[in-house]
Amino acid sequence: MGMIKEFKDFAMNGNLVDIAVGFVMGAAFKQVVTSFTGGIVSPLIGLIFKADFKDLKFIAKEGIADEAGKITGEVAILYGEFITNVIDFVIVAFVMFMIIKGINATKKKEEPAPEAPKGPSQEDLLAEIRDLLAKK
Repeated sequence: MGMIKEFKDFAMNGNLVDIAVGFVMGAAFKQVVTSFTGGIVSPLIGLIFKADFKDLKFIAKEGIADEAGKITGEVAILYGEFITNVIDFVIVAFVMFMIIKGINATKKKEEPAPEAPKGPSQEDLLAEIRDLLAKK
């Protein structure tokens, strides 16, 4: 029974729950970014290249079309899809940066250490006491 209790304590630890919530939110946010990139960014960039951005590719070896029109044996480098994924990553990274920056701005800033009191230093006071004791 000790192991089950230990696992329950571990699973219900606040940090683990926070990580799980963050993971689910991140997955949902990734879907939003992917649809934004695929539905808005890619078509706009596709206008520049006069093609669907995700379909941009370098064909290294031509394929053969069968009766159904499906191409088999084609070897291609799908750089349009790669660039789309890079754009997705940059958007997600930028948004996460802005979120962390906002969180850090709301955190309580450390107050500077209080300044030392004005007047003679501790060494000066000890020297003065020593001198007074030496006179007696």
